Amino acid sequence: MELPPPVRYKDLVFDCGYRIDLFVRSDLIVEIKIVETLLPIHQAQVLTYMRLSKVSLGLLINFNVTKLQNGTKRFVL
Repeated sequence: MELPPPVRYKDLVFDCGYRIDLFVRSDLIVEIKIVETLLPIHQAQVLTYMRLSKVSLGLLINFNVTKLQNGTKRFVL
């Protein structure tokens, strides 16, 4: 289930169309991809979700690899 994170600015809340793939116990954001290679835009997406949600740990997982370890990136703010 995708979760739309709220974007807050002062007392205003905006719906900007962001969708988090997995939000684990308010501690971890997991973004899932199935792409040939992970691009900087995918990393920026995870970091943006982390900042907006005030979560310090994120995972970017690409399932289009032969070894899952090669398709996983961890982010810490």
